[in-house]
Amino acid sequence: MKLLPYLLALVALPYVLRQVRKPTKWTGRFFLWMMNCTHHGLTDWGLTHVAIARDFTILDVGCGGGRTIGKLAALAPEGMVHGVDYAAGSVAASRSRVKAGRSAIAQASVSHLPFPDSTFDLVTAVETQYYWPDLLKDMQEILRVLKPGGTLLVIAESYAKGSRATRFLNFARLSVVEHRGLFTAAGYQNVQVFEKSDKGWLSALGVKPHRTGG
Repeated sequence: MKLLPYLLALVALPYVLRQVRKPTKWTGRFFLWMMNCTHHGLTDWGLTHVAIARDFTILDVGCGGGRTIGKLAALAPEGMVHGVDYAAGSVAASRSRVKAGRSAIAQASVSHLPFPDSTFDLVTAVETQYYWPDLLKDMQEILRVLKPGGTLLVIAESYAKGSRATRFLNFARLSVVEHRGLFTAAGYQNVQVFEKSDKGWLSALGVKPHRTGG
Protein backbone atom coordinates (compact mmCIF):
# COMPACT_ATOMS: atom_id res chain seq x y z
CA MET A 1 0.00 0.00 0.00
CA LYS A 2 2.94 2.31 0.58
CA LEU A 3 3.64 2.15 -3.15
CA LEU A 4 0.11 3.16 -4.14
CA PRO A 5 0.66 6.96 -4.17
CA TYR A 6 3.73 6.51 -6.37
CA LEU A 7 1.88 4.22 -8.76
CA LEU A 8 -0.98 6.67 -9.02
CA ALA A 9 1.50 9.49 -9.71
CA LEU A 10 3.14 7.46 -12.48
CA VAL A 11 -0.24 6.74 -14.06
CA ALA A 12 -1.31 10.39 -13.86
CA LEU A 13 2.00 11.87 -15.09
CA PRO A 14 1.45 11.39 -18.85
CA TYR A 15 -2.00 12.99 -18.60
CA VAL A 16 -0.63 15.96 -16.63
CA LEU A 17 2.16 16.49 -19.15
CA ARG A 18 -0.33 16.41 -22.04
CA GLN A 19 -2.43 19.06 -20.28
CA VAL A 20 0.60 21.29 -19.75
CA ARG A 21 1.59 20.90 -23.38
CA LYS A 22 -1.90 21.15 -24.90
CA PRO A 23 -4.67 22.03 -22.41
CA THR A 24 -8.14 20.72 -23.16
CA LYS A 25 -11.21 22.92 -23.02
CA TRP A 26 -12.38 21.82 -19.56
CA THR A 27 -9.72 20.01 -17.52
CA GLY A 28 -7.04 22.24 -18.97
CA ARG A 29 -8.55 25.33 -17.35
CA PHE A 30 -6.85 24.47 -14.05
CA PHE A 31 -3.46 24.14 -15.71
CA LEU A 32 -3.95 27.41 -17.58
CA TRP A 33 -4.90 29.19 -14.37
CA MET A 34 -1.79 27.77 -12.72
CA MET A 35 0.44 28.88 -15.60
CA ASN A 36 -1.06 32.37 -15.53
CA CYS A 37 -0.12 32.62 -11.87
CA THR A 38 3.36 31.13 -12.08
CA HIS A 39 4.41 33.02 -15.23
CA HIS A 40 3.26 36.44 -13.99
CA GLY A 41 6.62 37.68 -12.67
CA LEU A 42 8.58 36.08 -15.51
CA THR A 43 6.43 37.84 -18.12
CA ASP A 44 6.72 41.25 -16.43
CA TRP A 45 10.50 40.89 -16.29
CA GLY A 46 10.74 39.79 -19.92
CA LEU A 47 8.61 42.66 -21.20
CA THR A 48 11.00 45.20 -19.66
CA HIS A 49 13.46 44.37 -22.44
CA VAL A 50 11.34 45.72 -25.28
CA ALA A 51 9.82 49.14 -25.95
CA ILE A 52 6.09 48.97 -26.73
CA ALA A 53 4.41 51.96 -28.38
CA ARG A 54 0.80 52.81 -27.54
CA ASP A 55 -0.41 51.94 -31.06
CA PHE A 56 1.50 48.72 -31.66
CA THR A 57 -0.06 45.75 -33.41
CA ILE A 58 1.09 42.73 -31.39
CA LEU A 59 0.88 38.94 -31.61
CA ASP A 60 1.27 36.60 -28.64
CA VAL A 61 2.20 33.10 -29.85
CA GLY A 62 1.08 30.33 -27.52
CA CYS A 63 -1.23 32.67 -25.63
CA GLY A 64 -2.30 30.03 -23.07
CA GLY A 65 -4.72 31.47 -20.52
CA GLY A 66 -4.55 35.01 -21.96
CA ARG A 67 -2.80 36.85 -19.14
CA THR A 68 0.03 38.07 -21.39
CA ILE A 69 -2.51 39.44 -23.86
CA GLY A 70 -4.02 41.51 -21.07
CA LYS A 71 -0.61 42.89 -20.15
CA LEU A 72 0.17 43.75 -23.76
CA ALA A 73 -3.21 45.42 -24.29
CA ALA A 74 -2.54 47.63 -21.27
CA LEU A 75 0.88 48.61 -22.66
CA ALA A 76 -0.57 49.38 -26.13
CA PRO A 77 -3.95 51.01 -25.32
CA GLU A 78 -4.36 52.39 -28.85
CA GLY A 79 -3.17 49.25 -30.60
CA MET A 80 -4.40 45.72 -31.30
CA VAL A 81 -3.28 42.47 -29.68
CA HIS A 82 -3.78 39.09 -31.33
CA GLY A 83 -3.20 35.73 -29.71
CA VAL A 84 -2.80 32.28 -31.23
CA ASP A 85 -2.62 28.87 -29.59
CA TYR A 86 -2.91 25.39 -31.05
CA ALA A 87 -4.87 24.07 -28.05
CA ALA A 88 -8.65 24.52 -28.04
CA GLY A 89 -8.64 24.82 -24.25
CA SER A 90 -6.19 27.71 -24.34
CA VAL A 91 -8.18 29.52 -27.02
CA ALA A 92 -11.39 29.20 -25.01
CA ALA A 93 -9.68 30.39 -21.81
CA SER A 94 -8.07 33.38 -23.52
CA ARG A 95 -11.31 34.42 -25.20
CA SER A 96 -13.11 34.38 -21.86
CA ARG A 97 -10.42 36.56 -20.30
CA VAL A 98 -9.64 39.28 -22.85
CA LYS A 99 -11.78 42.17 -24.04
CA ALA A 100 -13.12 41.98 -27.57
CA GLY A 101 -12.39 44.90 -29.85
CA ARG A 102 -8.68 45.45 -29.21
CA SER A 103 -7.86 41.76 -28.76
CA ALA A 104 -8.57 38.72 -30.92
CA ILE A 105 -7.75 35.04 -30.35
CA ALA A 106 -7.38 32.34 -33.01
CA GLN A 107 -6.58 28.64 -32.92
CA ALA A 108 -3.47 28.16 -35.02
CA SER A 109 0.03 26.73 -35.02
CA VAL A 110 3.19 28.81 -34.93
CA SER A 111 4.21 26.90 -38.06
CA HIS A 112 1.28 28.36 -40.05
CA LEU A 113 0.28 31.77 -38.74
CA PRO A 114 -3.01 33.03 -40.26
CA PHE A 115 -1.77 36.56 -40.96
CA PRO A 116 -0.40 38.47 -43.98
CA ASP A 117 3.26 39.34 -44.30
CA SER A 118 4.54 42.33 -42.32
CA THR A 119 1.55 42.62 -39.95
CA PHE A 120 3.04 43.00 -36.46
CA ASP A 121 5.29 45.46 -34.66
CA LEU A 122 5.98 42.92 -31.93
CA VAL A 123 5.57 39.16 -31.48
CA THR A 124 5.91 37.62 -28.02
CA ALA A 125 6.35 33.98 -27.02
CA VAL A 126 6.19 33.23 -23.29
CA GLU A 127 7.04 29.72 -22.09
CA THR A 128 6.02 28.16 -25.39
CA GLN A 129 9.10 27.84 -27.60
CA TYR A 130 9.89 24.43 -26.04
CA TYR A 131 6.95 22.89 -27.91
CA TRP A 132 7.45 24.32 -31.40
CA PRO A 133 7.65 21.62 -34.09
CA ASP A 134 10.61 23.12 -36.01
CA LEU A 135 12.38 25.95 -34.18
CA LEU A 136 14.22 27.43 -37.17
CA LYS A 137 11.28 27.30 -39.60
CA ASP A 138 8.86 28.53 -36.94
CA MET A 139 11.13 31.49 -36.15
CA GLN A 140 11.16 32.27 -39.87
CA GLU A 141 7.35 32.05 -40.00
CA ILE A 142 7.23 34.67 -37.23
CA LEU A 143 9.76 36.75 -39.17
CA ARG A 144 7.36 36.69 -42.12
CA VAL A 145 4.50 38.28 -40.17
CA LEU A 146 6.71 40.89 -38.48
CA LYS A 147 6.99 44.34 -40.00
CA PRO A 148 10.49 45.41 -41.05
CA GLY A 149 12.01 46.71 -37.84
CA GLY A 150 9.58 44.63 -35.76
CA THR A 151 10.75 42.52 -32.83
CA LEU A 152 10.34 38.91 -31.69
CA LEU A 153 10.62 38.51 -27.90
CA VAL A 154 11.03 35.00 -26.46
CA ILE A 155 10.66 34.62 -22.68
CA ALA A 156 11.51 31.38 -20.88
CA GLU A 157 12.10 30.12 -17.36
CA SER A 158 13.96 27.02 -18.44
CA TYR A 159 17.04 26.97 -20.61
CA ALA A 160 20.31 25.11 -20.72
CA LYS A 161 22.31 25.93 -17.56
CA GLY A 162 19.15 27.54 -16.16
CA SER A 163 16.22 25.88 -14.39
CA ARG A 164 16.12 22.09 -14.24
CA ALA A 165 12.32 22.03 -14.36
CA THR A 166 11.99 20.47 -17.83
CA ARG A 167 14.88 18.01 -18.05
CA PHE A 168 12.54 15.01 -18.02
CA LEU A 169 9.99 16.49 -20.45
CA ASN A 170 12.17 16.31 -23.58
CA PHE A 171 11.67 19.98 -24.37
CA ALA A 172 13.86 22.10 -26.64
CA ARG A 173 16.05 23.74 -24.00
CA LEU A 174 18.66 26.02 -25.58
CA SER A 175 21.67 27.74 -24.08
CA VAL A 176 22.27 31.49 -24.35
CA VAL A 177 24.68 30.89 -27.23
CA GLU A 178 22.17 28.61 -28.97
CA HIS A 179 19.43 31.24 -28.63
CA ARG A 180 21.66 33.83 -30.28
CA GLY A 181 22.56 31.40 -33.04
CA LEU A 182 18.92 30.46 -33.67
CA PHE A 183 17.78 34.07 -34.01
CA THR A 184 20.68 34.83 -36.36
CA ALA A 185 20.14 31.71 -38.48
CA ALA A 186 16.43 32.58 -38.83
CA GLY A 187 17.30 36.02 -40.23
CA TYR A 188 16.99 38.35 -37.22
CA GLN A 189 19.33 41.23 -36.47
CA ASN A 190 20.30 43.11 -33.29
CA VAL A 191 19.93 39.90 -31.28
CA GLN A 192 20.09 40.30 -27.50
CA VAL A 193 19.80 37.74 -24.72
CA PHE A 194 19.19 38.64 -21.08
CA GLU A 195 19.44 36.37 -18.05
CA LYS A 196 18.14 36.59 -14.51
CA SER A 197 20.45 34.06 -12.96
CA ASP A 198 18.85 33.87 -9.52
CA LYS A 199 15.55 32.79 -11.14
CA GLY A 200 16.85 30.83 -14.11
CA TRP A 201 14.95 33.17 -16.45
CA LEU A 202 15.88 34.10 -20.01
CA SER A 203 14.64 36.78 -22.40
CA ALA A 204 15.84 36.79 -26.01
CA LEU A 205 14.93 39.18 -28.78
CA GLY A 206 15.74 39.92 -32.38
CA VAL A 207 14.66 42.46 -34.99
CA LYS A 208 13.44 41.90 -38.55
CA PRO A 209 15.79 43.70 -40.97
CA HIS A 210 14.53 46.62 -43.00
CA ARG A 211 14.38 45.93 -46.72
CA THR A 212 17.47 47.06 -48.55
CA GLY A 213 17.75 48.19 -52.13
CA GLY A 214 17.26 46.18 -55.26
